This record gives sequence, C-alpha cells and structure tokens, in this order.
Amino acid sequence: MHNNHIPTEYAFKHSKWIHKMLHAYWIVIIAHITIQIACFLFLEYDRTPADFMIHVLFWPATISISCILIASWIDRRFSSFSFYAMSVTSTVIAWTIIHVNYDIRIILAICLLPIFSSVLFFSIKRVWIVCLMQMTGYFLVLFDPFYRLYLSSFDMVSIPAFLIIGAYVAQVIVTSGVEVLNDLQASMVVKQDLIVRNAIMTKQSKTDGLTNLYNQSSFKDYYEKAFEYANNGMSLHLALIDIDDFKSINDTYGHRVGDIMLEKVSLIIQENITSSDIAARYGGEEFAILIFEQSFEQAYALVEQIRQKIALMCHLELEGTSITVSIGLKSYSPNLSKDKLFEEVDACLYAAKRTGKNKTVTSLNLT
Repeated sequence: MHNNHIPTEYAFKHSKWIHKMLHAYWIVIIAHITIQIACFLFLEYDRTPADFMIHVLFWPATISISCILIASWIDRRFSSFSFYAMSVTSTVIAWTIIHVNYDIRIILAICLLPIFSSVLFFSIKRVWIVCLMQMTGYFLVLFDPFYRLYLSSFDMVSIPAFLIIGAYVAQVIVTSGVEVLNDLQASMVVKQDLIVRNAIMTKQSKTDGLTNLYNQSSFKDYYEKAFEYANNGMSLHLALIDIDDFKSINDTYGHRVGDIMLEKVSLIIQENITSSDIAARYGGEEFAILIFEQSFEQAYALVEQIRQKIALMCHLELEGTSITVSIGLKSYSPNLSKDKLFEEVDACLYAAKRTGKNKTVTSLNLT
C-alpha cells in the first residue's frame, strides 16, 4: 500500500511551499496583465479599449488578486486549510486566464499547473482533490455560452480526459517520490544505526565493562597525552587507588560480591572527580586517576575525600562491614619521565599498603 501522507520529516516545509506558490501566483498575474497589454498595443486585437480594460484586465485581475489575498489570510489564520485555499486560488486563476484567452488552444495547459503543484505535498489524495477542482472550474466556464460555442464536441470530452490523465501522471510522480523518500529514510535509519553501533563499539573498546571507567589501554593513551600537556605547563597529578584485602573479599563472599564492590568504588570515584579528570580501572582492584588544573593540595584533598567516603560506606553484601582503599599520589615534575612518575606513584601506593592501609601516601610523606 502506498503512503498517501506527507512524510513526517517533510511536514515542516508545508507552509514554506504554500508561501512560494502564492508568490508564484502574483508573478503569473503580473505576467498575464503585461502580455495582454503588449498584445493590445502591438498586435491586432478585436476588443474595444473599454471592453479590454474591463473584461480582460480589471475583472480577471480583481478576481485573481482577491483569491490570493484571501488564501494568504487563511494561511496565516487557519494554516490547516492553507493547502485547499492555495488550490482553489490556483484553480480560479488558471480558469480565469483560460476563459479570457479561450481562442488560444494551448492556454488550456495552464489548468495542469495546479495539479502538478500538488505533487509538492506528496499526497495522492491531494492530487485528485485538485483534479476535481479543475473539473469544477471547467464545468463552471461552460456556463458562458461564448466559451461553449468555441468548443467542439471533441473538446468537450478531451478536456476532462486531459485533466484525468494529468492527475494520473501526477499520482505516478507522487508514488515514485514517496518510495524514494522512504528509501532515503530507511537508508538514514541504517546509517544512524551504524553510527550508534560504532559509537557503542568505540566506547566498549575504551571502557571497562564492569565499572564504566576507562580501561588500562585507553588510560595509557590518555596518560601519554596528559604528560605532553604537562611538559607544556599544565598541572598534572597521578593517583593510584587499590582496594585493601580484595582477595579476601572474593574468597569469603564470592566474585559476584567482589564485582559489586568494584562498581561501588568506581561510582564514588566518578562522583568526586571533576569533568577535566580521567579515571580508569587499571587492573583487578586497582584504579588510576589523572587530575588536571588543580594544585597538589587540591588533588590530595580530592583523593582523601574518595578514600574517606569509601571507608564510611557499609555494605549489606559484606554483612554490614565496610571496605577501605590505599592511595598513592604524586605530581608531575619536569625531571620525571612518564614511566618514572608512574613507578613512584606505585611505590607510594605500596607504602600505603605496607604501613597500615586505608591511607594516602604521597612523595611528601614517603619514607
């Protein structure tokens, strides 16, 4: 079944197309008046000046302009009816021009313009509504005996057939256009799905699945870049955090509880670092944090805040007991390579473990 409605992503252009068509009608009226005046002045014309001014210029222009003004008003006040107002206007203008120029056979082609204009709205229903309007316009001008006398028997039959064929061609165009738009929409959906999948895969390749922190591989990349920034003057501090007695937790309560503790510790880390900082699960029960744009005192206060919050938490999974972490912290200095900095922070962490755990050791208090 064909989709007879305007695709959602094109609906917002409805008003824009209405405005453009109404502007185009002004051009049609001006062009018609200009051509008529030129023909009257420079070609043989079988009408008197008074007849020309009244029946060729004044009344046709008045009717057409009135329709455009009414359609513009409806478009502003009752936008849901703007298409029908525009279509009625185009029908009136087309058959007014045809009626004025009934002796020019090719002028009948202008009645197809409203039909093909309706194609812009991607609606088969609207195509046939406009076709019906053209039929109505045709039967109305037949009430003029002069126009009816001008038509042959063949004309009486061929004009309605001409309109129906034109509407059918417009229907084919709409159907093809809707199919193309649906194909484009499907392609966009597939493309967006691929983008999302790639984004998810990229994130998965950079983050730890359990804690949602960066993994060791991506942390090393960030650490290398951070060290380059530090060489150019940016403040940088490296902290390593290790859960105390984590093997005992796994052995006593199981690996599932151990995973829950890892998730809780990572959540506290994420809640306390700034948006500029980078946190990673470096391995097993060990976490690493790169702290930027802060003094050493601020970095120390940050990791101490993390340590204290972890120590104060009681866990039902551990029968109401808490866990603790040991932390090593050191700041960047120009005389240290990135490997040497990491080794010294790791030594600080080891010292915290060795001297009682649940503490932060820095280069300032390392003995």
